[in-house]
Order: sequence, then C-alpha cells, then structure tokens
Amino acid sequence: MTTSVQIQVHSRHGAYPVHIGAGLAGELGRLLDERGLPERRFVVTSARIWRLHGRLLAKVQRRREPILLPDGERHKTLASVARVYDALVRAEADRATTVIAFGGGVVGDTAGFAAATYLRGVTLVQVPSTLLAQVDSAIGGKVGVNLAQGKNLVGAFYAPVLVVADPLLLATLPRREFRSGLYEVVKYGVIASRDLFDRLAGTLAAAFAREPAALHPIIAESCRIKADVVGRDELEHGPRRVLNFGHTVGHALEATTRYRRFLHGEAVALGMLVAAELAVARGALPADDRDRLAQLIAQMGPLPAIADLSAAATLEAVRRDKKTVAGRLHFVLPTGIGTVTVVDDVGEKELERAMRAAGMRA
Repeated sequence: MTTSVQIQVHSRHGAYPVHIGAGLAGELGRLLDERGLPERRFVVTSARIWRLHGRLLAKVQRRREPILLPDGERHKTLASVARVYDALVRAEADRATTVIAFGGGVVGDTAGFAAATYLRGVTLVQVPSTLLAQVDSAIGGKVGVNLAQGKNLVGAFYAPVLVVADPLLLATLPRREFRSGLYEVVKYGVIASRDLFDRLAGTLAAAFAREPAALHPIIAESCRIKADVVGRDELEHGPRRVLNFGHTVGHALEATTRYRRFLHGEAVALGMLVAAELAVARGALPADDRDRLAQLIAQMGPLPAIADLSAAATLEAVRRDKKTVAGRLHFVLPTGIGTVTVVDDVGEKELERAMRAAGMRA
C-alpha cells in the first residue's frame, strides 16, 4: 500500500482533513469512527459506481441500500436533490446523520447540496471516485446544481468534515474521464505551480497508466494548491477566483450544448485555451507559454469538436455566468506557466475573437 498523505483544509467552521492513499476507501468506516461522526450513515452514489466499488462501503451502509443518482452532468439538477431528500425522509433521517457522497463531481455536488439543505444541514463526507473530483471538486465546499440557463446557478458553500481520496478507485475510470481530470491538474499547474505543470508533462504516459509513482504526487500537489487557496478565501471574495481559470468559457460551452457534448474537464481545457489566446492578444502572456499549454493539452488526446459552435451564442451564456458581479465579468488570465491574474475589463468583442482563435465559428 502506498503511504497515505493528509492535507488540512481550513474553513470558517474549522479545519477538515483530506486523506489521500491507496486502499483508503476500504478503511472509510474506521476513519468515520475515529472522527466520531454520526452513525446513521447514508451513501449517495450512482448505480455504476456502486456496482464497481460498492463492496468497499458496504459495511459503512450497515445494511441500508445506497441512494442512487443517475450518471451525467445533465442530471445535476434540483430533481436529483429531491431524490436524496425523499430517501432521507423515508428513512426518518434526523440531524444526527452522515451523508457520504461516493462518486464523481456530479454526485459530490448534488449530494453535498442535499446535505447542506436537508434539515438546514447534516454531516457531509466526500469520497471522490474520479480524478477530477479527487483533485478538485470534492475539496473546498462548493456544492450545487445546474439550471437550464447555466451551470451551478443554485448552490452553497458547505464544507465536508472529511474527504477520502483513494487512487485505486481510478483503475476502473474510462480513459476519457481520466483525461478530463488531468485537465484540472493542468489548471493547477498554470495558476500556481510550474513544477506541477512540468511534472505532468514529463510523466504523462505513466500517469495515464495509473502508475502510483506518477499519479499520487500530482493528486497530492493539486489538493495542496486548492487547500491553500480555499484556506485564504473560502467564500470566493477574491483570491479563490483563480480556481476559475478556464471555467468561464468552459461552463458556457457545457450550458450551450446542454451538458451532452463535453465532460467538465474537456470544457475547462477549451476554456483555458480561449483564456490563453485572450492573454496573448493583450500582451499579458508570452506566446511560447500559450503554445506549451496547447501542446500539453493536445498530447493528452482529442477534445470534442467546437468548430460548429457559435462564439456569439457562447458569449451569451458567458453573460449569465455567476462570476459576473455588478455587470462586470471577473476573468482569469494566465500571465505565465504558474501565474495568473484576475481582470474585470474583458470586452465582449475581444473575448469573441479569442473564441474564434481557439476554433469556434463566428
């Protein structure tokens, strides 16, 4: 077993640990007991994840059936949250309840929002089963769901009391979903760590092979970066905005295609390319760094096509983004590999030009 790593994330309600290590999912019961968490425990997951890995959490369930949610970003809705509420009510779950979100970002966000709002809040534990969730969405306390008009428009800041990231769960992850998570690792490299960016570029084949020596360090470093940013600005008043690099256009792409074309990380990758084009056009980013970013993303494999997507229609979705405050869009621009800046003066015409430069039609 690979040595486990523990990272503390500081929130306004106290610190919580992120445990990273091979085989830890099978030790979840012990970790819950050690923290003295409520013994009425409900696992929220998908049928696919439960079929693949449910045996690891069977004892935690204590003979209860899991609460099953449908797979896919298009199911990250209030209807899915209501499904969790209904199951908890039928089981007469009270405030001495632990909700365990076991799955990828969709399960984590949906179950997390249900936990945040059921009886005005019950204990939440995140057990992420995808790379994207392990390096990003399970950490930081953002939970919520999509509306037809846009992504994550309904949500809350609600920190888990424990995150358990087991890289062994990634063995069954399809290559495309694994790649989707790697794009978030690229994001962390660009916003905060040239070393992480270079490490990923230099060990890409080993990472895709799920080799622990390559994979575990990039998971841990991504978690450390997010923990540091969240600890400084949990509620996203300023510094946490850097985590949105690639997400402004990425969320718009997801919304305009009704969450059916792109995995989240794929949309973020395209959003990063658009942001890099915009930064180069402004003179904020050396063209060589844009090219390095584009090359690393291309080496990972093909992204879904965007040539048929309208930059003007995508721009309309950007206008509805929750990162727009008082009519001004806060946009994260790279200034180098490892550094970014947040600006609020991006014009619609220049953003549309950057979208076209990245491959979208007018």
